[in-house]
Amino acid sequence: MREFRSYARLELELEPGLVLVTGANGAGKTNLLESLHVGTQGFSPRTRADAQLVRLGAVGARIALSGERAGRQLELEVTLQPRAGKRAKLNGAALGSAEQLRAEVSTLVFTPDRLAVVKGAPAARRAYFDRALARLLPSRATLPVQYAVAVGQRNAALRRAGSGLGSRTAIVPWTAQVAGLGEELVRARQQTIALLTPGFAACAEELGLAEATLEYAGEPPSVEDLEARLERDLERGVTGLGPHLDDITVQSAARDLRAFGSQGEQRLAVLSLLLAEAEVLGDRHGAPPLVLLDDVLSELDAARRRILTERLAGIGQAIVTATDADALPAEPAQLIEVAPGRAAAR
Repeated sequence: MREFRSYARLELELEPGLVLVTGANGAGKTNLLESLHVGTQGFSPRTRADAQLVRLGAVGARIALSGERAGRQLELEVTLQPRAGKRAKLNGAALGSAEQLRAEVSTLVFTPDRLAVVKGAPAARRAYFDRALARLLPSRATLPVQYAVAVGQRNAALRRAGSGLGSRTAIVPWTAQVAGLGEELVRARQQTIALLTPGFAACAEELGLAEATLEYAGEPPSVEDLEARLERDLERGVTGLGPHLDDITVQSAARDLRAFGSQGEQRLAVLSLLLAEAEVLGDRHGAPPLVLLDDVLSELDAARRRILTERLAGIGQAIVTATDADALPAEPAQLIEVAPGRAAAR
């Protein structure tokens, strides 16, 4: 793995298996994981503002990765230049967008702010499960965007008609689009949840979260249902029914963990989701994802650290950060020590 940020240059060769990255707080452990995410997915898990990924005062940054996936050699490269945009290459060939890298490598990440998947608003859960949908059901990956476009067009038609600048008849085709794509999206989300639920429940049980379940709250919208609330939608200028308003409940022993779970339980639920998806991705695509876990061990007791470590050891390649090597209750395949401006394998 090679990372170029301004005048700083970092080169690392990461071993397969479980890699532990250690260093003091602020040393750059999270930056290393972020670089791997950008280099494999084309975007940061922390921010959508690419300018924030470039060292202050620098003209750009470059991340180059090489490795093997399912017996195929891959060379990935992402170049960030605030004034020129973002460019990506796959095996030397330019891609139309950096996000196309996701079709080649799946990367799952846990950061402390990922607790929003459980304790945050429904929009956070919809976004999380739609990303999982894209990874698990690649033929349906564009459904969330297609549906969002249809809702946006219907909302625009509603506002024009509501203000007297357009005809109600212009709403009709977008109502049909919202209903059709909405039904497809709900079914795809339900399929995604069905794929994840067995592994999620098993991982959660191992980590001490009893009777964990995932439940989709929402029904596919029909044309009739949308037309029945047309007056309300015209008054508000928005579509008030459909999967853009649905939620996914994450439960343990019939308790909604958003409302009734402790932060520790919410953390275990997010970890269980990640481990479940890693398992399904490996089974369905024949190659495990890259798993990145930032600052997760410090919040787990010794027994749960051991369980998590055993799970990660069987995934493929997982990279975990901690302030101290003793946080990992096993010998990692590789130990990386990070200090400001440098990183080295030990």
